[in-house]
Amino acid sequence: MPSWRLVAAGLALAAYALLSHVLMVLAGDKPWAVAALLGPLVLVVAGVAWRQRHLPTLLLCTAVLGWLAWVGASGQAQSINRLYLLQHAGVHLALGCAFAFTLRRGATPLITALAAREHGTMTPVKALYTRRVTCVWACYFGVMVVLSLVLYAWAPWWVWSMFANLATPVAAISLFVGEHWLRYRLHPEFERASMLQALRAYRSTSAVEARHP
Repeated sequence: MPSWRLVAAGLALAAYALLSHVLMVLAGDKPWAVAALLGPLVLVVAGVAWRQRHLPTLLLCTAVLGWLAWVGASGQAQSINRLYLLQHAGVHLALGCAFAFTLRRGATPLITALAAREHGTMTPVKALYTRRVTCVWACYFGVMVVLSLVLYAWAPWWVWSMFANLATPVAAISLFVGEHWLRYRLHPEFERASMLQALRAYRSTSAVEARHP
């Protein structure tokens, strides 16, 4: 991925996060806002599924887009705030499970698979480190689910919206960058890999898993 595309993607995500927060605070109870907020996410997932030729995901995205179009056109929706909560907590729960399931006995931890795809050989030290990083990410997603539920139940709506739309991406990027920085302080003997290489390895591994579920 060229650097300009990475910057453009980052700016687009930041703009979407800010717009989502504004819409949730000012028009969060409007059915059309549901389509405006969730539609782009579904389109991104559909685009990935199309590139990877994953028919079940494409069919699911088509159904969700049809439902969002109906909600926006009819003006009928119930418990809209709970739908936002379901989207935020559900995505993080799914990601947490995806990482945690690879930690079971006999499985290859997700970060270990990424490192092996990028560097080939895995030493015992590197395998242990990547397993721990996989565990950290699984715990991170679990904490985000708990925080999302707690803030939704006890905090004002605008606080939850700020957490979901602004703090969440900042936290994920901070963990990603922080781990990359700490890795070579703890293990200077590890092969050097840029964050762009890590992203490419993740995309490559995801594509293989999609073709061979």
